[in-house]
Amino acid sequence: MGNRGMEELIPLVNKLQDAFSSIGQSCHLDLPQIAVVGGQSAGKSSVLENFVGRDFLPRGSGIVTRRPLILQLIFSKTEYAEFLHCKSKKFTDFDEVRQEIEAETDRVTGTNKGISPVPINLRVYSPHVLNLTLIDLPGITKVPVGDQPQDIEYQIKDMILQFISRESSLILAVTPANMDLANSDALKMAKEVDPQGLRTIGVITKLDLMDEGTDARDVLENKLLPLRRGYIGVVNRSQKDIDGKKDIRAALAAERKFFLSHPAYRHMADRMGTPHLQKVLNQVGWAPFPVEKGPFLRLSTLRCGKRGIFLPQPRRRGPGGALAHP
Repeated sequence: MGNRGMEELIPLVNKLQDAFSSIGQSCHLDLPQIAVVGGQSAGKSSVLENFVGRDFLPRGSGIVTRRPLILQLIFSKTEYAEFLHCKSKKFTDFDEVRQEIEAETDRVTGTNKGISPVPINLRVYSPHVLNLTLIDLPGITKVPVGDQPQDIEYQIKDMILQFISRESSLILAVTPANMDLANSDALKMAKEVDPQGLRTIGVITKLDLMDEGTDARDVLENKLLPLRRGYIGVVNRSQKDIDGKKDIRAALAAERKFFLSHPAYRHMADRMGTPHLQKVLNQVGWAPFPVEKGPFLRLSTLRCGKRGIFLPQPRRRGPGGALAHP
């Protein structure tokens, strides 16, 4: 299936995700999706913000992402964001986007760090993004805080497994470079549901924070815990950079310089960094999913409970076209 076909499928999947969220029901359809998984301090939020080019995600100690965030990135000449739960409002101030995520999270989960599987749907239109749909999942935690139940770790893992167990999910397993890869919760969970590593991409963060004289070359060359799709290294902004409001575009330039100048990584610099990760996800994010298995390609009406969800017929692409109905 060519990139053009994928580009046409993304809006259709976005409509399905919005439709299911709006009626508050799960239809258990195996929709293609990219699930972002990692520990609390793995750098997940920074990776997503680098994709968007804006600071827009809540930050703080403990569990910050407490509901799944379905993030739909749509290339557009103008830049703004909108939420499914308040679709009439266009957000041009991304500080307000963060505040709305926090308010909508608290509305469902309360203010004491509770979690909920009910997703928040956010669309970001921007000239700086590639068309992607990602699901940001709560960070894996070990210790309950506030009024969280003692089994919060298992609740979060159960929620993550609901998303990544689907054969149509591409798993973005985010792991910091200063952690032993064998101890990565993200990779452990990915291996549970994808033992051959066919639909997992490893993302290695914090390469710039490794101890002097050490590097992650063997990891990035896919030699330690091999994955079919390999590993991509990124360098996010430090907390000092974030507090100092360092521009994300400047940070991306610094990331590029890091890979080009580091003796362990310069030979693979063109296969590292946030822009390369975006391109990989845009180009191959849907490749592991045989399109003929997708029920949404064959049905113009999908029923969920007592309500019908009506979708436009995909355009035909001629004989053998991937989007044509049988």
